[in-house]
Amino acid sequence: MNIRSILFGTAICAMTAAPAMAETRVTYKSAKSTSSYYQMAVQIAEAMEGASDGEINVTVEESQGSVQNVMEVRARGGDYVFTTPPVLVKLAQGGKAMFEGKGNPAFDDIRALFPIPSLTMHFVMSEDSGAETFDDLKGKTILLGKGSFGAREGEKYLGLFGIEDEVEVADVELSNAVPALKNGQIDGFVTAGSWPAPNVVEAAASTGVRVLSLSDEQITETKRTKLVIPAGTYAGQGEDIVTTSLPVVAYTTTKMDDDTAYSLTKTYWEQKGKMAEAAKWWGGVDEGLMGNITGKIHPGAVRYYEEAGMSLTDAQK
Repeated sequence: MNIRSILFGTAICAMTAAPAMAETRVTYKSAKSTSSYYQMAVQIAEAMEGASDGEINVTVEESQGSVQNVMEVRARGGDYVFTTPPVLVKLAQGGKAMFEGKGNPAFDDIRALFPIPSLTMHFVMSEDSGAETFDDLKGKTILLGKGSFGAREGEKYLGLFGIEDEVEVADVELSNAVPALKNGQIDGFVTAGSWPAPNVVEAAASTGVRVLSLSDEQITETKRTKLVIPAGTYAGQGEDIVTTSLPVVAYTTTKMDDDTAYSLTKTYWEQKGKMAEAAKWWGGVDEGLMGNITGKIHPGAVRYYEEAGMSLTDAQK
């Protein structure tokens, strides 16, 4: 055997013996690209990749809303992470409401990873509309969007407050809300992004808007949680906005391996403080939001929570 063969064989052995750095690829499906939840997804992706030195590779995927995210569980694999309110997971598993007749065993395999900032309802009206209360929406043209939880929630509120038949609903995508408001196509729009919501920030800065507040009676009717958006959050907002919120959680399924679920959950909590430096909405995320998870948590995530000393309920384990 000549020296060249010996060196070549040695190199092959060394390459074989060297441990390969396994890259974990994840698809994170959130919301429409104009929403706060899409921006959160991008922040999470960047935090995951940065903290893991590229070992965790997250691809952010735009979605038409939370209902679609849950429905796609039926065809997705172990790399799928998505966000949705826990109530939608419960409805899917029970085959109720928008999931009636669409039940699937895959819904029972959904498992939580970590809580994220809550959905916050925004009823955004142009200053030119003159609308200050929900009664003022009568005769106005409102954009609700299509397919998203916010669209369904907005439609529900109009019904609860007895004005659904007196409001013209615009057939426009939510992504076009701000341009449509600027050119007078609509008088207002409804969005359910966590505050401060990017499309509301843009509308307030460029057009001038009023975000409507709900009365205590109206909040009771919605059966949602009361939330106050502090004065000064949006341009021209001189007083607090009283509205409603709904918990949102990041989920995967039992198809995801335990180590990946552990790494994602651990990195999320360890990077949350850094993300809060760039965006206000992360400041409200703490251990107290773990109560928002009403179903089972992925075993890999459970391992992290137990290591971190976070209390879990029997229903979550």
